[in-house]
Amino acid sequence: MTTRVVKARRAIGTPAVGMVLTLVIVTDEENAYDALKAAGDASREHPSRTLVVIKRVSRSPRDRTQSRLDAEVRVGADAGTGETVVLRLHGEVVDHAQSVVLPLLLPDAPVVVWWPVNAPLDPANDPLGALAQRRVTDTYACEQPVKELAARADAYTPGDTDLSWTRITPWRSMLAAALDQVACQVQGVEVEGEEFNPSCELLAMWLADRLDVPVRRTRSAGPGLTAVRMDTDCGPIVLDRADGSLATLAIQGQPKRAVALKRRDTAELIAEELRRLDPDDTYASALRYGVERLKQENGGDAPAKGERNSGEREAVPAPVESVAKGPAAEATAEAPVKKAAAK
Repeated sequence: MTTRVVKARRAIGTPAVGMVLTLVIVTDEENAYDALKAAGDASREHPSRTLVVIKRVSRSPRDRTQSRLDAEVRVGADAGTGETVVLRLHGEVVDHAQSVVLPLLLPDAPVVVWWPVNAPLDPANDPLGALAQRRVTDTYACEQPVKELAARADAYTPGDTDLSWTRITPWRSMLAAALDQVACQVQGVEVEGEEFNPSCELLAMWLADRLDVPVRRTRSAGPGLTAVRMDTDCGPIVLDRADGSLATLAIQGQPKRAVALKRRDTAELIAEELRRLDPDDTYASALRYGVERLKQENGGDAPAKGERNSGEREAVPAPVESVAKGPAAEATAEAPVKKAAAK
């Protein structure tokens, strides 16, 4: 197989290897096209060898005992700026995908494994996940995203990450920048968004973890995250995005301003994750902070937007319990820690 890849590369006149990593996509036939398209778009920023592992379902006991591998090599325009090998596994070889993938990994290059759907509960102990420095899942594609977050926290291993976390990077950056503009003490936070959106839960966990204040989680019709309100001793700070594209940032004593906060597609999310291959300690801290609360309050529904009376802002599920945190030194997205330290 490796020889075929080299011959295909030479046939189009690019004998040099310029790939910076190996991206392994583990998916099914239904989602393979979308995953390949996203990886191809991301390869313009991160030239890589993309290995697409498609596990085909055998319909009869006889088919399940017959192993077969169908492979397709793509180079040039069909593979973005890298090269792509599509591997369709049949029969017993489905349970030994790592033995098929291992010879095709780029030598001395990092490996990233991405499960667009049907990710294992413990990615690091998955045979393919064990080959990678980074393991990317997406709880948004699960039937019960909030419970899936709890399982991810239990099985977390450095190098794990989630596209639901990647989706809130602009929100975290914007909220951190807003707090840098004021010298106020944050007293409480409300996160508003779709009921079963794991990004909303992760943002609430991150704010509770970094600010050490009560965080309320309320529902809205979406799309996705719709608003974050931070109550401070200088007045409220509100980041409101009603249409999934343009948001309004309101800070007490300052004019309202419009900020671009569009919902990003999968290619942009994957490209962001490939920029850093070190463990994401901030994600780990936020994930672990919220798991107990998620387990305890999973059966209780937060009130939807408009269900509260005007004088009942506090009549919501129990706030997140405060947990003392040590000092942290993070980049721009961790700026809220500075405000919490002033307490």
